[in-house]
Amino acid sequence: MPMHGAVPPRPPVPPHVRPREPRTPWWQRDGVISRILAVAGMAVTLIGVVMLLVLAAQAGFFGPVPRVVAGAVFSAGLIAAGVRVVGRTGGRVGGIAVVATGVAGAYLDVIAVTVNYHWLHPVLGFAVALGVAAGGVGLAMRWRSQPLAVLVVLGAAVLSPVLTTRPVLLAFLIVLQLVCVPVQVARNWPYLHAARTVPAALATLVFVAGAVLDTPAGERVWLVTAAAMVALVGLAGTIVVVRRRPTDVAASLMTAVATVPMLIAPGMYHERFDAVIIASTTATVLLMVAAIAIMPKLREYARIPGHTAVVTAVAGSIAAVEACVGATRPATLPLALFLLALVFLGVAGQQRSRGAAGIGSAFVVLGGCTLLNIAGPGILASRNRSEVNLGMATTLGGVLALAVLAVALWCARRLPGMVSGSAVQWIAASIAGLYAVTVTAVSIGVATGAPKGFVIGHSAATVLWMIAATVVLLFGLRKLAAVPTVAKLALGSGLLVAGAAVVKLFLFDLATLDGLLRGAAFIAVGVLLLLVGTRYARAFAEAGADSRSEDDAD
Repeated sequence: MPMHGAVPPRPPVPPHVRPREPRTPWWQRDGVISRILAVAGMAVTLIGVVMLLVLAAQAGFFGPVPRVVAGAVFSAGLIAAGVRVVGRTGGRVGGIAVVATGVAGAYLDVIAVTVNYHWLHPVLGFAVALGVAAGGVGLAMRWRSQPLAVLVVLGAAVLSPVLTTRPVLLAFLIVLQLVCVPVQVARNWPYLHAARTVPAALATLVFVAGAVLDTPAGERVWLVTAAAMVALVGLAGTIVVVRRRPTDVAASLMTAVATVPMLIAPGMYHERFDAVIIASTTATVLLMVAAIAIMPKLREYARIPGHTAVVTAVAGSIAAVEACVGATRPATLPLALFLLALVFLGVAGQQRSRGAAGIGSAFVVLGGCTLLNIAGPGILASRNRSEVNLGMATTLGGVLALAVLAVALWCARRLPGMVSGSAVQWIAASIAGLYAVTVTAVSIGVATGAPKGFVIGHSAATVLWMIAATVVLLFGLRKLAAVPTVAKLALGSGLLVAGAAVVKLFLFDLATLDGLLRGAAFIAVGVLLLLVGTRYARAFAEAGADSRSEDDAD
């Protein structure tokens, strides 16, 4: 009981009715303005250094020695001032920006000395630049400052093209990419991944894309070497990092960025052999990394996570497609694509890998599209066009398509979580199988060179359709009592194929085939229909008798 005259305590205010504290505007938050001013000051200062090194030379102001010495002394002074300021109260932001400006300015000074004035041999210039960049990122590691490392790399990378646009620029950017790999191993700094990879990859891509149009042979060699170095540094750095931190997805994404110039590089060569060598080498290296990641005996030792395996597998598959296009003719391209599909689907089924199954399915689609391009329905329906386009290559393409279809169905049964017995799957497989059989049969007929090879091939295709329908229907009837679900799918697919064979017989073969072949096709299809119909009626009669006997027993 409260005492007389005492004021009762106020009930607590529910959380949903408490007044919200006013949000501080972004320009009043601690550190925002200082960071903006520091980055802006760094950018303006580095632009001034570039003006000292380039514009002063173009205008004839000062001599080379005063310009270089002034840039070096100014950069060293900035580094010293930043190191002194960073330890003071509130001086970390400004100190980091000043040190980053000094290191980037020193890097630009080394580029000018090496490229513009030729005072240093390129190899020695690269070594000095490596030392300057290593000093900057080493200081960033000591201070545990990702912004310092990012500013050092970006400051040097962004302004380097102002000093030179020759291919030697790529070497200095690769140095920046390489020097940050140990930092990535020790620190989880995702922004540094992008800062060290994107400039080198982007600059190399620009040079390679320009070389695709017109570039001397000697320069192409240097560009391929640069693209290979960017890709190798990116791949090796990613593998080293993800072995230590398997969840570092940013490293895998930067591997994809680093491999883009190498995937474009084959376009520089008009000679098919050179382009195929580059593409196949790239595909081999990348696919080997992906294969190691999914092989049980090597996976535990390599410790390459799944996201890295997916990135390398996709990039390697693109390179493999380039190699196939360069090494084959349009008529044989489906063969190469179907062979790759068989490999990926086989690995997917064996290792139960969805990633490999997805890539294999992509190759199936590409192979099917290229086969349709040279053996489409319009070509198969025309005798003249079939004789021009079909031959042994399309025969092998049809056979490989059937093999791919069989392996794909087997793979779907082994993959976890896949619906391997759906009606849509069997209908799609039936349609694809019918078309592959038709391509194979007509191509064989045309390839023989016989006067009636085209009509013989179509007649054989119709009969093969009906034989396939008969086999599937008989299989379904055998499973009618034991496995009703499988029997239903088999009977549905078989009836679909049988109906397609009858439709083809009346709509196409009746108007196209000669008298003897037409009669043979009708007789064969009719006999098979009688066989299936008789067996169909007998199976359902036996099933009905069994059900009645069970009812009587009850």
